[in-house]
Amino acid sequence: MKPVWRVADVRAAEAGLMATLPPGTLMKRAAAGLARRCALLLADRGGVYGARVLLLVGTGDNGGDALYAGALLARRGVAVSALLLTPGRAHAEGVAALRAAGGRLVDRPPALVDLVLDGIVGIGGTGGLRETAEQLAASLVRYCGRDGARATVVAVDVPSGVAVDTGHVPLTAAGRHSAVRADVTVAFGALKPALVVGPAAALAGQVELVDIGLEPWLRGSPALRVTEWSDMVEWWPRLGPATEKYSRGVVGVATGSATYPGAAVLSVGGALAGPTGMVRYAGGARAEVLHQHPSVIATGRVADAGRVQAWVCGSGLGTGEDAAGELRAVLSAPVPAVLDADALTLLVDGSLADRLRNRDAPIVVTPHDREFTRLCGEEPGADRVSAALRLAAWMNATVLLKGDRTVIGTPDGRAYVNPTGTSALATGGTGDVLAGLLGSLLAAGLAPERAAATAAYLHGLAGREAARGGPATASDVAAALRPVLAPLVD
Repeated sequence: MKPVWRVADVRAAEAGLMATLPPGTLMKRAAAGLARRCALLLADRGGVYGARVLLLVGTGDNGGDALYAGALLARRGVAVSALLLTPGRAHAEGVAALRAAGGRLVDRPPALVDLVLDGIVGIGGTGGLRETAEQLAASLVRYCGRDGARATVVAVDVPSGVAVDTGHVPLTAAGRHSAVRADVTVAFGALKPALVVGPAAALAGQVELVDIGLEPWLRGSPALRVTEWSDMVEWWPRLGPATEKYSRGVVGVATGSATYPGAAVLSVGGALAGPTGMVRYAGGARAEVLHQHPSVIATGRVADAGRVQAWVCGSGLGTGEDAAGELRAVLSAPVPAVLDADALTLLVDGSLADRLRNRDAPIVVTPHDREFTRLCGEEPGADRVSAALRLAAWMNATVLLKGDRTVIGTPDGRAYVNPTGTSALATGGTGDVLAGLLGSLLAAGLAPERAAATAAYLHGLAGREAARGGPATASDVAAALRPVLAPLVD
């Protein structure tokens, strides 16, 4: 997992490191990594020598990083122009270095620009871009290079205008994000939340982390962690010579109804793709489930389902008294449970609060934003990580807050973010598949936060795989889980 650090932690680490180095060393390290990445991008666009680069330079160290990187590029034959947003407050040593290398200061962007370096605002910025900077950010799409293609935009550390600790991005009066949209962001020393979560993550483009020696100086706990494929390999349950279907785990699925049989079929499909050895279905869609999945053991009620190691409950269950009775039966079982969709609606009135509080076995809830709002009485807001952690602490449950960058929060304050989200999953029924897979991972013995993070990661990959041939349905996503999981199972 990749750790992600808050601004205060990064600032403290920078201060500790800089105290051991000659003045200006840290900025020059950052600038060297930034210039290297820009040179690689220019090489892909026809070559470094003779390329045209525009620096957008603000007043802080972020602008200094851009200026020093521009100086390094100018020494390689790049025509570097710097537009200073506040000329009297720009980084003086950086300006001198750029001029000494042959770069020039300009009042307006040149006619041709191959690459734009966004050094307007760094991690100390708050509240979105000011008017002049916002206009510049909006105009970047009009810059074109020697090849006629749109200029490549590279953000220095973070895209200017984003809320670094939350990933929130303010909107302009016209409804646009008041921030730079980058193709590449070159981050220095540590990932920041805005690069991995919230609307800002979509503005960061491809993120490259440059090592400037900061890691040994980072103290305390990261704000959150980003899951990686290596985590999937480490966490996935392994089969041994003595493994049989019961030792792999049995997952119970209490979803669907006569009205919504598809929810049952999809959630069972997600469960079958997971690592458990058996799926028991309990509900009103037995015929449809058995038609699609004949290996499933199906009954009409949770009470008749037999022994399981985890339950999945909610998708398409309904919200009447019969559905509430099934949810009560699931909560009475001393095994982990995934509560999704209608199960979350049934929790809103508080009538099941005692069953939740008195439960020893783990619970994972999987709300989207509207369900979160019904549970909490307020929207997730600008800080989705804090929102997930608040709900996790209140419910004493692991929370999987769905979204483009799904956030997982635990009752003890740990947070994870999933990097594989895709808009292909924004279609009915995909959440049912996710819940089934999550339940299978719980039944196989994974800890709740690992099960949630693994399910979200692999579900995202399946969404991408399913969308390769065009718009994907939830059934396509369920089918795509098998090739996605194949490297883990072999």
